[in-house]
Amino acid sequence: MKAIVQYKYGPPDVLELLEADKPEVGHDDVLVRVEAVSVNPYDWHMMRGKPYLVRSQAGLLKPKAKIQGADMAGRIEEVGKNVTQFRAGDEVFGEVKQSFAEYVCVPADRIALKPTNLSFEQAAAVPLAGLTALQGIRDKGRTERGHKVLINGASGGVGTFAVQIAKSFGAVVTAVCSTANLEMVRSIGADHVIDYATEDFTTNGRRYDVIFDLVGTQSLRSYRGALTTNGVYVMCGAIGMGDWIGPLTGILKVLLSSVFRSQTMTPMLAKVEQADLVVLKELVEAGEITPVIDRTYPLSELSEAMRYLEEGHAKGKVVVTVPR
Repeated sequence: MKAIVQYKYGPPDVLELLEADKPEVGHDDVLVRVEAVSVNPYDWHMMRGKPYLVRSQAGLLKPKAKIQGADMAGRIEEVGKNVTQFRAGDEVFGEVKQSFAEYVCVPADRIALKPTNLSFEQAAAVPLAGLTALQGIRDKGRTERGHKVLINGASGGVGTFAVQIAKSFGAVVTAVCSTANLEMVRSIGADHVIDYATEDFTTNGRRYDVIFDLVGTQSLRSYRGALTTNGVYVMCGAIGMGDWIGPLTGILKVLLSSVFRSQTMTPMLAKVEQADLVVLKELVEAGEITPVIDRTYPLSELSEAMRYLEEGHAKGKVVVTVPR
C-alpha cells in the first residue's frame, strides 16, 4: 500500500510517499480502506518531535512509528473475529493511529459509523477536533444553557467545532478571531465576535462563565479577570509552552491558579471515547454542527498540507484525500 513515511523528526520535507506493508487485522480490530484524513497540530508536533517531551513516548532520536496520522474516515474491508459491532462495507470515522496511508488497522472501540449526511472528506475533519471541542465545552467547561462562553481561537479546527457545540448546548457564544475570519465564525452561529487585533477581551469589562482557550495569548491573571465569580477557564493542550519541559510547568501553573479560588482553571487533552464519537455523529446528523474545511490536498501532497497548517492561518480543518 501507499503511505506517508517519516524516518526522522523535522520539517514537512521529512514526509515521503512510499510503499509500506498492509497492516494485518487483530482479533479486536478492523481493517479500514482510508478515504480521507485530516491534519492536526498533534500531527506536526509528532512530525517535528516538539515539544521534546513527546519524544519520551514517540522515540528519543527518531520516531518509533514510521507512519503518523490520527483522524480518518473510510470503509471497513475486514473485521477481526471478536468484532461484532461492525461488518465489512460499513462507512466509519474515528481517531486512530497511523492513518496517513491507504489502509489502517484500528481497534473497533476507536471508531463509529460515519454521519450519513457527510462525505468522507467532511467526516475525516471531525474526530480529534470534534472530540476536543466536545469534551472541553461539555466536560471541562460544564457548559449549560444560558452560559456565556468565550472561545479564544474560534476560527481554527477545534474552535469552529467549539462554537457550534456550545451553541447546541444553548450557550451565548463569543468568538475571538482575526479580522479575516469574523464573518465565517458568525456564519456558524457565534452570537458575538471579537477581532483580537482591535479589542482585548480581558479588558473590555465583560465576564464569561466559560473561557475555552485555544491560543494562549493572555496571562492567567488576565483570564481570571474575564471570568465570572464561579467561571471556568479551559486551556486546550499545552499551548504556547515552549519546546522542552514548558508543557508540564504550564499545566501545573494552570492547576495551581485555581487553589483557594472559586474560579476553576483547568488544562485538557482529548480522549478517544467511542460514545463521544457517536455524540458527534448525532449532532452532525441533527444539523447542529457542520465541519468547516479550508483546503483539501491529495495524499501525495501531505507535506504541503502540513506546511500550510503550520502557518497557523487555516480556517477550520485541512483535509487530505487518499485516492484509490
